[in-house]
Amino acid sequence: MANPGNVARGLKAAISNPNNSEEAKERASERLRQMQESGELDSQEAHGANVAIGHKAAISNPNVSVEAKVHSAQALDDMNE
Repeated sequence: MANPGNVARGLKAAISNPNNSEEAKERASERLRQMQESGELDSQEAHGANVAIGHKAAISNPNVSVEAKVHSAQALDDMNE
């Protein structure tokens, strides 16, 4: 099954694409509204996932200081508890 965040990004892109018909934009807008109303798009969950991705990226980035990597590792440990 597709990630709801990715689906929402695709729908938003369809809505803003000037090459899409008004009918396609309306369908995308309606589907996005349904996803929001049904709770498929939990912004808190998405935020937490994005924070974790940022910490993982910091740990593997050679340009990040050791202190920052330690902080990110601790933050990831705290998130997983």
